[in-house]
Amino acid sequence: MSNHTRNTRPMLASLRCGARTRRDGACRSPALRGKKRCRMHGGARGSGAPRANQNARKHGLFTREAIEERRRIGALIGEVQKLLKEMN
Repeated sequence: MSNHTRNTRPMLASLRCGARTRRDGACRSPALRGKKRCRMHGGARGSGAPRANQNARKHGLFTREAIEERRRIGALIGEVQKLLKEMN
């Protein structure tokens, strides 16, 4: 008889990675200590963009102003759709 379950209990109790898989499921790997991701999804040392990465600001789609503008446009579209439903 094996005592495999006794040896895996700490791993099973650890926090799981917060990444999503290609099949829209959650990653089952344990997150690294002090991180929210496993080693494959960005928790490893050296992964991710370097500090002061200028390539991250190439297009400006995710600046605070751009996000706020998209939210305002979405709210305006919602109001127009609501008005059109009331007219019918």
